[in-house]
Amino acid sequence: MTYVSNLARAEGDPRVLRSGPSSKRAVDQLARSLGWFSIGLGLTELIAPSVITKPLGAQGKESLVRAYGVREIGSGILSLSIESKLGLWSRVAGDALDIVTLLGASTDETKRGNVRRTLGMLAAIAVLDVVGAQALTTRQTRKGPIRQYRDRSGFPQGVERARGAARDAKSPPAGSALPKRAAVAEAHAD
Repeated sequence: MTYVSNLARAEGDPRVLRSGPSSKRAVDQLARSLGWFSIGLGLTELIAPSVITKPLGAQGKESLVRAYGVREIGSGILSLSIESKLGLWSRVAGDALDIVTLLGASTDETKRGNVRRTLGMLAAIAVLDVVGAQALTTRQTRKGPIRQYRDRSGFPQGVERARGAARDAKSPPAGSALPKRAAVAEAHAD
């Protein structure tokens, strides 16, 4: 990335020698990774649902998989936004829905192994989602008392002093007002 960054710089601009550590914490990077994973999975479910339904013996459920794809894309976008906590919790809810759906997915005995492996993967991803969501919730939870600012006006010397300053202000002399529109238009016409 440093190389690409240096290519885009104009001559005379300082070069990037090396990049420093990321300002994102591990939980933020996890949320970002899960967000991109969710978008990729959602696009797959939306565009090619048979890739998912056929190995699981759930042919005929393509519309449901497409709907789950839309849900995944929404969760992914939220996970990449400033509302990453909400995005990860929506992924947790989606994982639960996926697991429940998958438990009743296949009656085909030859597909049971695929269903079990998929359930295992879903459980592992659900653990990541829960860990990430709990970590973000813990980090973003307010610690200490909530500050109250109801008694503050926003004026350093109080509202009455500000009102007094406005009341005591003098108008500018008669000839120093802003130029009239006609004069401004004439100046721009030249």
